Parts: sequence; structure tokens; C-alpha cells
Amino acid sequence: MYNSLKNSLTRFIPKKLLFRIEPILRKCYAIFKKGSNHECTICDFKASDWVHLPNHDLLCPNCGSLSRDRRLWQLAKENYIKSDIQILDFSPSRPLFRKWKKEKNIKYIASDLSGDFIADVTFDITQIPEQDNQFDLIICYHILEHVIDDVKAMSELHRVLKPNGTALIQTPFKEGEIYEDYSITSEAERLLHFGQEDHVRIYSIDGLKNRLENSGFTIAVKQFEKDAYLGFSDKEVILFATK
Repeated sequence: MYNSLKNSLTRFIPKKLLFRIEPILRKCYAIFKKGSNHECTICDFKASDWVHLPNHDLLCPNCGSLSRDRRLWQLAKENYIKSDIQILDFSPSRPLFRKWKKEKNIKYIASDLSGDFIADVTFDITQIPEQDNQFDLIICYHILEHVIDDVKAMSELHRVLKPNGTALIQTPFKEGEIYEDYSITSEAERLLHFGQEDHVRIYSIDGLKNRLENSGFTIAVKQFEKDAYLGFSDKEVILFATK
């Protein structure tokens, strides 16, 4: 039901308008999902069940957050949010963008080149137009696998991060070595080889860690376990990159 409704709306409503009315539509849908079995860390909605997506992810019926969004917000809230912090976020989910914008006394900048996300600016991650040592926290979730010159992007992330700052980085992962082949350019071939039409590689955890370390970061790899009540996925991996 959820996916059918979503597909119908996206066919007939312009994207910008849909973004504006989305919170209202979700709250109407969430009326039928109220309960006490689960709680969203982003919007605090208590649900009888998550929306189960075809890729097995769990979506909040009230704000639309995915499992990784909810864990990311919990980590940020518990460890990073403080007065006067400066944050750079690449292509954030809409629920997280809206949540960040409600936080007072922080400077939050969201960037997106694709047009598929709500954002403040359109930075090219390989040429970030910001000063050195600018941001306390950078969020780079599911971005680097889209970027051909990922080494340049990592160098730029390191440049604009403050000393003792942190970049939270996540991508899809595979076992073994990084798999990339720049001769693969069609959407159909990229879907076949990399799992999505606009991906240019699949990282391994060690492969991404090594590239980030070569760019000057100190890396801690952390794996998190499932939490059914909060809708966190099992064995989720996040790289904590510090300068």
C-alpha cells in the first residue's frame, strides 16, 4: 500500500511541491500506524509497526526516516550536538534535514547536487567552496560511491574539517577488495555491477578505511547491532574519521 501510494504521488505531483506537503501527508498516513511497539529517534513517533520496504529497510510512517537515519540522529544527539557547532551534511534525508533545521545555536549546511534531496547549497564534494578547518562535524552518508574522483573528495573533506573534528562516513560494503571499473558507464551496467544506476564502485570496509587514512584521517570502524524497538538494522557499519 505504502509503495503504491508513493509511486502515484511522485507521478502526478511536482517534486518541490511534494517536498513541502510531505510532512502533512505522512502525518495523515501515520494515524493508522500508531502504537507502542516502536519509537522513532527523529520524530519521537510511537508506532505499531514500521513500513517494510522492498529492500527490507524499515521506514518511519510519520517522518519517513530509514534505519540508518534514526541511528545517525541518535549518535549525533548523544555525541556531537552542542552550541556553536558547524555541520556540513551531504544529501541528507528529508527527515534529518528538517530535524537539523529545528536545532538552535548550530550552523547547519546541507548540500546536494542531484536535486533529489532538500538542501541549502549545491557543493561539488571534490571542490568544496569553504575555508580550511571550517566544520566540527561532516556527515557523508552514501555519497562517495557516487563520486568518480573519491580520493579528491576525501582530500576536500579532510581540508574543511576542523582539527579534532569528525566526519561520519557510510557507504554500501562488500567483502574483499574495492570493486570499481571506470569503463562501466551506462546505468544498466552500473546497476548490474555496483547495485545502483548511479554508483561507480562498491567499497570494502578495509578499502574505504585505507583510502581515508591515505587522505590524512584517523579512522575508527564501528559496527552496531540491531534494535527492533528503535528500528536500527543489524551489523550497521559507520566509519568515524577524525583529523
